[in-house]
Amino acid sequence: MPVALPRALPPMEGFALETRSGLIFTVKGGVHPPDRTVAYLRYVPDPAGERGAGRHRYRRVYRFEEQQAVLRAQTEDYLIDDPVFGVRVQAVPTHDVACVYDPRRRLRQVEEEGPAEALEEAALTLSELLRVSAGVHPSALGLTGSLLVRLQNESSDIDIVVYDDAQCRAVHAALADLLARPAGPIRRPRAEELTAIHRAHSVDTPLSAAAFAAAQARKVNEGRFGARPYFIRFVKLPAETGERYGDPRYEPCGSATVLARVEDAADALFTPCRYVVRDAHIVAKGPARDLLSIVSFRGRFADQAREGEQVIAHGALERVVPRAAAPSYRLVVGGRPGDYLARRE
Repeated sequence: MPVALPRALPPMEGFALETRSGLIFTVKGGVHPPDRTVAYLRYVPDPAGERGAGRHRYRRVYRFEEQQAVLRAQTEDYLIDDPVFGVRVQAVPTHDVACVYDPRRRLRQVEEEGPAEALEEAALTLSELLRVSAGVHPSALGLTGSLLVRLQNESSDIDIVVYDDAQCRAVHAALADLLARPAGPIRRPRAEELTAIHRAHSVDTPLSAAAFAAAQARKVNEGRFGARPYFIRFVKLPAETGERYGDPRYEPCGSATVLARVEDAADALFTPCRYVVRDAHIVAKGPARDLLSIVSFRGRFADQAREGEQVIAHGALERVVPRAAAPSYRLVVGGRPGDYLARRE
């Protein structure tokens, strides 16, 4: 039996936070300042909102620009120019956190109380299927997204998160096996479903329909369970990342379009995902021998490429400055509209 994860985990990717004023944020990554948690606004209290019930209604905030506008209108306390990350981020002060939503606790709650509606039932069934198929410990799985904060609606996805490097890889392999079964319980999106996903993503990720379909055809973290979409997020525990706040530091160097060869895609399945690259070239500028990785904090860019494949990517170029090693560069994809990552055919 795989080892159980600790009963309590610090807020990390997949978690959500609610502030004293009722704003709900989703946590990004696993490295945070000592007195804050990097998290992005997702739901705003609104009597006319489309989520929730009774007096507790919320409006979902989709686009980054809208999130920024809401936060600026309320307070600047959630927007900081972080000296380690080198950019302005949304981050919730620890003293302002009224509630921490833990995905694993939410799944246990649905198991113990029984599903309250169809989406919870489907999420519970899929979680159990993954746990049994992969042979992982129940404590590795959780419910995230709208299900985590009880603000799902009829069109919501089944959002599941898996924690721990080894258990993530086991679930990832089990998903690949399940998807390979012609009459299995899960399947890849059909053509019309891919078109709808591409349409939603193309607002801020400018890939052609053909490039998008080619990337989705090999991914296992997004598909259909019965009639419902699912999205699985794989997350390393903080101790497994080899990073802590302040080491390394990151310095912004503007935006760039990069051609590179993937040398190692072992961490491509995770959120954040990381592709170790070689033979990098910045388009219109030339070779970039010190550009060693392409990373993304967006789940949609996971599993986009394999070892040996050439990719083209657009994002934010950053200088990585460790305390005890030579500086290098990385490209961060997904931080702004217009970013993309695709195989170069």
